[in-house]
Amino acid sequence: MLAKLFIQNYALIDKLSIDFTEGLSIITGETGSGKSILLGALGLVLGNRADLSSLKKDDIKCVIEAEFNLSAYNLESFFANNDLDYETTTIIRREILPSGKSRAFVNDTPVTLSNLSQLKTELIDIHSQHQTLQLSDVNFQFSILDALVKNDKKIASYKRGLKQYNVLVSELRKLQENQEKEQQQYEYNLHLFKELDEADFKLEEQEELEKRLDLLNNVEDIKLNLSEAIHLSTGEEYGIQNLLHALENSLQKISSFSEEYQKLYSRISSVKIEIDDVVSELETSNEAVEFNPNELQEINDRLQLLYSLQKKHQVATIKELLEVYDSLAEKVSSVENASEIITKKQEEIDQVADKLDSVATLITQAREKGIPKLKKQLESLLSDLGMPNATFSIAVHPTEKYLSNGKDELEFLFSANKGGNYGELKKVASGGELSRIMLSVKKILSQNTKLPTIIFDEIDTGVSGEVSNKIADIMQKMGEYMQVIAITHLPQIASKGATHFKVYKEEVKGITTSNLRALTKEERIKEIAEMLSGKDVSESALIHARELLN
Repeated sequence: MLAKLFIQNYALIDKLSIDFTEGLSIITGETGSGKSILLGALGLVLGNRADLSSLKKDDIKCVIEAEFNLSAYNLESFFANNDLDYETTTIIRREILPSGKSRAFVNDTPVTLSNLSQLKTELIDIHSQHQTLQLSDVNFQFSILDALVKNDKKIASYKRGLKQYNVLVSELRKLQENQEKEQQQYEYNLHLFKELDEADFKLEEQEELEKRLDLLNNVEDIKLNLSEAIHLSTGEEYGIQNLLHALENSLQKISSFSEEYQKLYSRISSVKIEIDDVVSELETSNEAVEFNPNELQEINDRLQLLYSLQKKHQVATIKELLEVYDSLAEKVSSVENASEIITKKQEEIDQVADKLDSVATLITQAREKGIPKLKKQLESLLSDLGMPNATFSIAVHPTEKYLSNGKDELEFLFSANKGGNYGELKKVASGGELSRIMLSVKKILSQNTKLPTIIFDEIDTGVSGEVSNKIADIMQKMGEYMQVIAITHLPQIASKGATHFKVYKEEVKGITTSNLRALTKEERIKEIAEMLSGKDVSESALIHARELLN
């Protein structure tokens, strides 16, 4: 609910602070006294655009601050989604600077006008002639019926299911589109895949083949140098083996004379053993080296294949070629397995659709059951509001389409006259009739759902007598369930308020200023008496005013 409104330097207001209460609050005042300024200020703090004309004095800033009690509105998620600090008592402030710039804050956190506009719909509902256009909106019509039959949890469940259903349908559509595109490339991709598969290459293969090719291409050099190495090692006169053998014999003869000679002998013996081993391996390697033209051709052919595949797929290594192979395998597999994947996805959709259909059926049944009750309440309220012959023809028609709030289409028709034809509200109801219908709707909604603070802006225009009493009764009843603020010219309505504010103008030092104050009981009697008889208040008007208040 709106707990407090502070206004400074706005339009005709210097500074004003108003504390509001629960239930029905009344605002009265002469025409032009500034009642519309209050609505303008409230609209401004909740996101309406402003300009420098909003400033009473153009050299100081305009400040409007509204304090709301949010305990009953479940707005924690809204605050979290917009990175705002949630407080049960939330303060919204709007500043218009002399430069023309505007700033807005929620609990001292800067916000955009878009944030404020979204928040506004949760906090304030200003009821005016323009708002009656909502009555012709099918979603609003559904909201009336669904509120009456308490469909909110079922619809929330349906919306969760619908979100999941739409995601799955989107995924299916994408799978089908991909299948169609990939099918066109399937034969070519399959050819490329088979070509790589038949090549059967390994990760290190190319490097090993290139090393082997290098060896075969240099076999003569290798053979020549191995033979030379063997000759140097085994030659009879100057071969390394014979020289080491002679060296070993010389050192053996003196090894017993000292430890030092013994060590030298041992080391030469170790070298001779190592050389003998090397020579053995040289001879084995030399025997193994032979020129094989067939192997050379096979390696060249294999490498040529690998180079050709790399060039074809625009890669430089076997590793990259393997990645191409895996990618082609996936593309081929996705087409070959697409039907199975699509079938599974369709089964998922069917399962969700079955659950959606079940919830939608429950929603439809509740709506059909609630239609007679809604008709009866609307027609009864309108009869009290001076429309005794007003009737509605309301029906839901189940469809196969998944709509945002179920699977129904709604027919919401109206006739104001006995025996008259039914038609759409916007076509057959006058402005005054729409205003009364909307009041009746809000009365029903106030008892069946949590509405934001509602402000009735001179809804009583053009009515009087018993109808005005009924309007007053409806507003008072609504005030039992929610905060209602009524700007009115009718004493019957003014007398029903739990609190009563008066807007008035006064002139200070030649400057006109609008102001507002809460009235005491005696001041209320006088205000209502003036509304009954004008400025010259008669005793009978005072008596009548007291009767209305009692």
